[in-house]
Amino acid sequence: MTDPNADRLITVNGRVYTWPEAPLVVVCVDGSEPAYMDEAVAAGVMPWLAQARVAGTNRTADCVVPSFTNPNNISIVTGRPPSVHGISGNFFLDPDDGSEVMMNDPKFMRCGTILAAFADAGAKVVVITAKDKLRLQLGHELKGVCFSSEKADEVTIADNGVDGVVDLVDMPVPSVYSAALSEFIFAAGVKLMMRDRPDIMYLSTTDYVQHKHAPGTVEANAFYAMMDGYWAQLDALGCTLALTADHGMNAKHDPATGAPNVVYLQDQLDAWYGEGHAKVILPITDPYVVHHGALGSYATIYIDDAGDIPDRLRAIPGVTDVMDNATACAKFGLPPERVGDLVVVSERHMTLGSRAQDHDLSGLTEPLRSHGGPTEQTVPFIISKPTPDLAPSGLRNFDIFDAALNYTRNAIDET
Repeated sequence: MTDPNADRLITVNGRVYTWPEAPLVVVCVDGSEPAYMDEAVAAGVMPWLAQARVAGTNRTADCVVPSFTNPNNISIVTGRPPSVHGISGNFFLDPDDGSEVMMNDPKFMRCGTILAAFADAGAKVVVITAKDKLRLQLGHELKGVCFSSEKADEVTIADNGVDGVVDLVDMPVPSVYSAALSEFIFAAGVKLMMRDRPDIMYLSTTDYVQHKHAPGTVEANAFYAMMDGYWAQLDALGCTLALTADHGMNAKHDPATGAPNVVYLQDQLDAWYGEGHAKVILPITDPYVVHHGALGSYATIYIDDAGDIPDRLRAIPGVTDVMDNATACAKFGLPPERVGDLVVVSERHMTLGSRAQDHDLSGLTEPLRSHGGPTEQTVPFIISKPTPDLAPSGLRNFDIFDAALNYTRNAIDET
């Protein structure tokens, strides 16, 4: 039977998307440095992915900088960078009253999502995220199913488009600091695909495992083996799978002692110029800082007159660049009014902090691993079908819907 939607085109934020020929499952594997998949495939624990990388599309892409969860997830579901959708990090400084504001409310979004646009056009859409901090933005104006595994026991038809999730999955609600929080997403995704067969499903995990365990470790391989098993089930159900990540992950500690590598910017600026001269904002900060202590490789500084600060900060070992607002926003595609006067990025194995006394590192039970800068920008870009006409370079993680909807169709038509 001919698919009545085969030639339907949906335009979202200036990009045109073709209606999916098969159910499309887009997965954002939080913190998935490409080496995690490489090591797990090499160890033989991801047989489905090993086959998919050969038969389908196996590429890498650049994520958005700052390489944090919120700006990248929203970039993926809007198909655009933060300069368009407005989410430049987890926190910014409100210029009106000087308060630090968390950007997890949909009111900060400046455009709609691919998910909502397809739902408005009649598609069945399911969104499942690990942490509830993302749910409202991912589900912005969405007429469909949207819930977090963190709050799976609180879902209602009115608020989430579904109920009875815990009974359906037959798993207890996991701890927010656990690998099981991500497994719940996939278990729920499989059950909902079997029961409701949505047209588009977006699954976004947590990077709890990646913050604690390096690629190739027993714990990391077990986590990736778990995901591989669920991806195989979705594939067997006739889905197209598209896999990417919001950011990579790197070790940020002294290999000899395990102590975190940190430049405490606020302490340094206060020592140089006195308190109150400059304000450091760490956009990685969110309600879930146990596994990274709010330490990442990207920071912003609010100050009226930068003076010699950029030169002095660049001289600090571990600091790779200090840019003014205009330079950073042009380079990274950010909204200028939600970024500080200066942007600081650190080298691969260094993090940036505020004041040492403001960071609770008691939850770091393993040596620090974190993200945030250009050194965590490379992420997987894998689709279970070939995309022969896809551009050979220059991919971004927020091109994943475009590639999966517009380029797999060409591959099918040519066979």
